[in-house]
Amino acid sequence: MPKVVFSVDQSKSMRDQEVPGHNRWHPDIPVVAMVKPGDEFRVECREWTDAQLHNNDSANDVRDVDLTVAHMLSGPIGVEGAEPGDLLVVDILDLGPVPQQVGDAPGQGWGYTGVFAKVNGGGFLTDYFPDAYKAIWDFHGIYATSRHLPGVRYAGITHPGLFGTAPSAELLASWNQREQALIDTDPNRVPALGLPPLRDNTLAGTATGEVADRIAREGARTVPARENGGNHDIKNFTRGARVFYPVHVKDAKLSGGDLHFSQGDGEITFCGAIEMGGFIDFHVDLIKGGMEKYGVSTNPIFMPGNVEPRYSEFMSFIGISVDHDTNTNYYLDATVAYRRACLNAIEYLKRWGYTGEQAYLLLGSAPIEGRISGIVDIPNACCSLYLPTEIFDFDVRPNPEGPVKQDRGQCAVTS
Repeated sequence: MPKVVFSVDQSKSMRDQEVPGHNRWHPDIPVVAMVKPGDEFRVECREWTDAQLHNNDSANDVRDVDLTVAHMLSGPIGVEGAEPGDLLVVDILDLGPVPQQVGDAPGQGWGYTGVFAKVNGGGFLTDYFPDAYKAIWDFHGIYATSRHLPGVRYAGITHPGLFGTAPSAELLASWNQREQALIDTDPNRVPALGLPPLRDNTLAGTATGEVADRIAREGARTVPARENGGNHDIKNFTRGARVFYPVHVKDAKLSGGDLHFSQGDGEITFCGAIEMGGFIDFHVDLIKGGMEKYGVSTNPIFMPGNVEPRYSEFMSFIGISVDHDTNTNYYLDATVAYRRACLNAIEYLKRWGYTGEQAYLLLGSAPIEGRISGIVDIPNACCSLYLPTEIFDFDVRPNPEGPVKQDRGQCAVTS
């Protein structure tokens, strides 16, 4: 097993670990361990909400979750010799749930998928599903099943939702300026247009005193992806993947977490993956001056891993950039088109007995594929959602006899 450079006791909050992690992006968060180019090492991770959600049949914990604590990140890990302008080469060697543990924390043999309430972040379809819902998943090796979604079993593409390097002070200031300008265009919107720096529940790693106070005042929230990487939520970011991260500060300061057992393209419920704590093994290297050499200034470069479930039969649901509820046409709007593809898939699954909430949770967590199929044929963009038919224990394909609607229960709901 590689050397563990960041350890987590899953019975304790991230705040109470021997070495605490952090939940904001800031260049002044101190390095907690150093590695060298060529090293292999393990990072243990806490579930992203610090285990606020529980293995039960109520979604009250989803409704009441405090998102000011998110995300719980392990690190920062410093890389010797890394300087601004370099590219940090990060290989994912292995990852998974908490090894050989069963317990109360997500990742200890189980995980969850949540639909967040509209007033607390919402999701891609929040106008159609404004309340909170949850599905609990049990892990069986590479497979997941849920008592809240009967008739479904699939192999997950296990991956980290969030990893990245620290921003420079200049880059951090740019983030805060542009995101506040966006928020100011509609400051009372629900859900909000963005999340500005917030002192409440800031976890600044091992920083203390004035440094910790500055991190709380200035630190960027971790919800969106940005130029440093961050919360990409890419399902193929798995074993065998290689990522080239821009380096903005000395030692690079690699941090991350938000591990997922499985997820569909888009993570459409906002908490759409099967969330868990666990471990991830890395190999790192450097390309000196790589940002200038390869023209990489505003993005990482990502090479997908070649480990994924072998699903070969799909049903594809199409969406176009038309809001059919109001008969409104949008010009080549891929967001509207993908939303419609998701809604079309949900409506189809309801004919087999799933509730809309169950179908929504399924599309967020299962290894669906989302694609921009056409974005030039004015006025309608076309997006498609590929749903693997083999994940069902019944034949979900259309047939002359019609769908067999069964009572498939319900996901966890709020009281």
